[in-house]
Amino acid sequence: MKTFLLLILWIPVLSFAQEDLLAEIDSDSVSKGYTTAAFKGLKIVNFESTKLVAKKELTLIVSHRFGSIENGFDSFFGLDDAVTRLNFIYGISDGFNIGVSRSSYQKIYEGSLKYRLLNQQENGFPFTIVGYNSLMINTALDKDNLPKLKFKHRLSYATQVLISRKVNTNFSVEIAPTYFHDNYVAINEQDNAQFAIGLGGRYKLAKRWSLNMDYGIHLNRASASPFRNPLSIGVDLETGGHVFQMHFTNAQPMNTNGFLGQASGDWADGDIYFGFNLSRVF
Repeated sequence: MKTFLLLILWIPVLSFAQEDLLAEIDSDSVSKGYTTAAFKGLKIVNFESTKLVAKKELTLIVSHRFGSIENGFDSFFGLDDAVTRLNFIYGISDGFNIGVSRSSYQKIYEGSLKYRLLNQQENGFPFTIVGYNSLMINTALDKDNLPKLKFKHRLSYATQVLISRKVNTNFSVEIAPTYFHDNYVAINEQDNAQFAIGLGGRYKLAKRWSLNMDYGIHLNRASASPFRNPLSIGVDLETGGHVFQMHFTNAQPMNTNGFLGQASGDWADGDIYFGFNLSRVF
């Protein structure tokens, strides 16, 4: 498995031309035979989309997930219990990005690689395929509570293959087979190596508005686990150099291993979190 992950991590990347955000806002055209703008945001909601940052551009994504709205005014509908993630992403090339982030949820630091393998073509290859790999460090684990804790237990990994198709001008879909590994899991019955399938989509409502949704199916969750599959629904608003994503989700964590493995909310009980992602291109 480790050899497989390394092969994915270092597989040669095919770089294709990509329009920048400002050009994409008013255009869904086909450039040089390649389909562009399947997704306008770097994320659908929680899941990564197949969009990449353009060459030599730096994008900052500020993400907030407030506490559960179930508690009402006691926590001011979650405002008192917000968590934040700052994510910086740089385009080494049009088809290869690197990222670093820090989340206040479990004080997680993350490094990531995102790279395009194939691009959807008009009257040609039907999908865009992007690889995503990340390494996370959980700095919130406390050695006083876990006396046998070592640095390796703080580490987590994720590998995803993002496969999207722009069905038409208004509608795009994505599937994301995912492998993620936590060196430390709080539930004894839970395997460290975990598998999931992500499903997501975007429907364009107006020139600058779209409806987005994604859902993760955990394939080997422990039977005693209190966690649930993450379901997220929201809207995207494009404004100049920004994409502003507002949504509701039952997962407060924002890193891949967190929202797939530790989504604690329940839509049926109204135990959900309001949040947003705000991206800015520099």
